[in-house]
Amino acid sequence: MQKRRLGRTELNVSVIGFGGIKLPGVQKDDAVKIVNRALDLGVNFIDTARNYGDSEEKIGYVLKDRRDECYIATKTANREASGLMKELETSLKNLQTDVIDLYQLHTVSEPDTFQKVMSSGGALEGAKKAKAQGKIRHIGISVHRDIDTMKAVIKSDEFETIILAYSPLDQEGVADEILPMAKEHDMGVIVMKPLSGGLLCLPEHERDASGRDLIASNSIRFVISNENVTVAIPGITCMREIEENATLGNMPPISNDEVAELRKSIGVMKKEFRYGQVCLRCGYCQPCTQEIVIPTVFRAVDIYRSYPDELKYMGLELYKSLEVKADECVECEKCMEKCPAGLNIPEKLKEAVAIFNI
Repeated sequence: MQKRRLGRTELNVSVIGFGGIKLPGVQKDDAVKIVNRALDLGVNFIDTARNYGDSEEKIGYVLKDRRDECYIATKTANREASGLMKELETSLKNLQTDVIDLYQLHTVSEPDTFQKVMSSGGALEGAKKAKAQGKIRHIGISVHRDIDTMKAVIKSDEFETIILAYSPLDQEGVADEILPMAKEHDMGVIVMKPLSGGLLCLPEHERDASGRDLIASNSIRFVISNENVTVAIPGITCMREIEENATLGNMPPISNDEVAELRKSIGVMKKEFRYGQVCLRCGYCQPCTQEIVIPTVFRAVDIYRSYPDELKYMGLELYKSLEVKADECVECEKCMEKCPAGLNIPEKLKEAVAIFNI
């Protein structure tokens, strides 16, 4: 299993981690076997959270005997120092450990929430106190969707790690700017949803002759092949998943040809993904004869349609920032010839014009 330094924590973690978000749906005995198997296979980074049902408890049954074989990360959604300290005590008890390697502020995804956790009496103050007491070793944070909050988190230099959603679809738009910025600040980058919450997975009858899901496998390879990513934490529900995922940690980086084939395979799925996304963000439609940045237009539409009300403005602002708007399309259809998903791009550009009415 390949290992990478988790930013300035100096922890050397396996590139394939164990996401504990789905363990509440797994029977206790099975969960214990799966976590034990992960450790046997060289997975040494386990991520969970206080609000993942009984995930911490199930992991704790393994940690009590194998604590020195892994790094444990958990999270709190409490925004105040006092509440964080209480939740931390519960997590320590559940995980059957005296210290948590990485304690993370969970889903700090709006400017107001970020200001609250950073203020006097906020969660960060509590985390620093817990670190001084030796109850946690390192402090991290997770952020969904809001690019501006991600930037503020990174620039603060208060956190050693950041959890972000990233996959071949890059639904939250972190690849171009956020991931390199985090690395520049020497933050460990932990990738959640490398399979888009399970949407980049084939049903059993569509897998290859050996039963392997090549879309899922290559999607995870795509993520960990990014030099700005430290570790991917797909949610695990069964033994087969952890055994298949663990093998990916020993493979070479995914090639450009394999990425192209992966995108074609995802296009063939004809799915609607998170935030209503159908565009694969592959950029194969570029360059547009009119210089429309088509994937960015479609991302703006997805944000405006599907993000929470308080974040819809991000879609409008993204669209406004484009030098060439969707109404410049002349319907030459050259983009359609190159689209792996077979989208009627001119029609979708018309939809964007109707939505933003600019």
